[in-house]
Amino acid sequence: MTSIRESAGNGSVRLSETVGAHILYVVAVAALAAALPLEAYGSVGTGIIGAVGILAMWRYGWGLLHFVRALVFRKMIFPRQRKAADAAIRLDPPHAYLLVTTFRIDSIVTTRVYRAAFEAALAAPGKATIVASIVETGDQRLIKSLFQRICGDQDKVNLVIVRIAGTGKRDALAYGFRAVARQAPAPDDVVAVIDGDSIVPRDLVWKCAGFFRLDPAVGALTTDETSEVRGARIFQEWYALRFAQRHTLMSSVGLSERVLTLTGRMSMFRANIICSPEFIRQVELDYVDHWRLGRFKFLTGDDKSSWFWLLRNGYKMLYVPDVVVLTVEDPPSENFISAAAMLMVRWFGNMLRTNSRAVALGPWKIGLFTWWAILDQRMSMWTSLVGFAVALLAAIFISGYALLLYALWILASRYVLTLSLLAARPRVSVFYPFLLYFNQIFGSLIKVHVTFRLDRQKWTRQKTTSGNVAKRPLIASNFMSAYMHGLALTAFLTVLAWSMDVLPTPMHILP
Repeated sequence: MTSIRESAGNGSVRLSETVGAHILYVVAVAALAAALPLEAYGSVGTGIIGAVGILAMWRYGWGLLHFVRALVFRKMIFPRQRKAADAAIRLDPPHAYLLVTTFRIDSIVTTRVYRAAFEAALAAPGKATIVASIVETGDQRLIKSLFQRICGDQDKVNLVIVRIAGTGKRDALAYGFRAVARQAPAPDDVVAVIDGDSIVPRDLVWKCAGFFRLDPAVGALTTDETSEVRGARIFQEWYALRFAQRHTLMSSVGLSERVLTLTGRMSMFRANIICSPEFIRQVELDYVDHWRLGRFKFLTGDDKSSWFWLLRNGYKMLYVPDVVVLTVEDPPSENFISAAAMLMVRWFGNMLRTNSRAVALGPWKIGLFTWWAILDQRMSMWTSLVGFAVALLAAIFISGYALLLYALWILASRYVLTLSLLAARPRVSVFYPFLLYFNQIFGSLIKVHVTFRLDRQKWTRQKTTSGNVAKRPLIASNFMSAYMHGLALTAFLTVLAWSMDVLPTPMHILP
């Protein structure tokens, strides 16, 4: 685990992570607070405070709850689970299958990914099989050469290669699942599903497989992640922040034994689930029936399809925080805003397309906290925009100082949130407050945009897109999506303006 963290760039302290950088940040914020005149602090009326006060208490309270739950899980609950899992794997080691899907990934990364997979298979407590689901002949030659070089002539690790057309990751996974099923694994064997740009630790099977022995209701698990970003410095900071936040959130929901996603980068499943024809069909051909957009297939989000299948069927899904998978990230554009938009459209689209049907399962089936966390994904896109919108309205109708006060609040509050991430990572950057706010506002705007265009999908690496779907009825046209989007934003701003007393109620303007 340590070597993976260091190889991701966390082994050396960046200037933005030093104590001096943090002191400079605090001094700058304090200087801004002192520079504002006293009348600026009095310019904010009770209407503004009332508009955001209760909502802020709810949002920050929800964040604090996640933070406390994450600490309880990592410090108190998981150590006992770890001890029991380590004992269970020694008593009865399973056969481990490592399914790796590779498409349009350069040979340097592919070499590192399969080298790590072969080494993890060799280090597994029992026998292991690597299933490589690939498209190009060049990848096949490379993988066979690596297997011979690393594994040699031995009978512990076997290699199975599945060649498919480049029709998308869902097909690659489905063919890989069926290849595993043809090996006739025992029900309690394990299958690690690994993305083609994910480098797993050598002790992956040792540290994960035991959890399936402890409880037959455990259907899958996922682990911590860190990144090696091949791009500009801002991308490195952004991904590091994203994975630090992910670690906290996953630890919190891990306390309820139902994580909110089974990441496609690396998740491990019970073998009888992977071999289930219903599960394979769910991943291969998933769709949603939308009241306005009709029925449309999911092109992306295979990890959300597998997660929903397990959630609907009552399986537990665990988080293993002491296992770290390294992902090699290639931003889809050199421009940060453009790349962030493309990635967020894919990530949030996958989430929102599955959100409604997951909420429909109800708290009695999936647990109250899990259900509320899923529901909050839909509410938070709007609540996260309230502060920004109120500040703009106040600056226009009340006082120009409102924006300065809002900026001061953002700089101070997001720095506190940044410091809270020290519970998840050994160091944090002074750039995090700015990136946290960017994720909040820009991410929420993307979520709202996608909410009204759930049928629009596109991979960032593949050419798979929803642009060539069959002609839809007029009600599902782009015009209707834009109309409903605009109507929702107008209603949102109107309610805020009314709550701030800058927009009169209808009865006040009647003669």
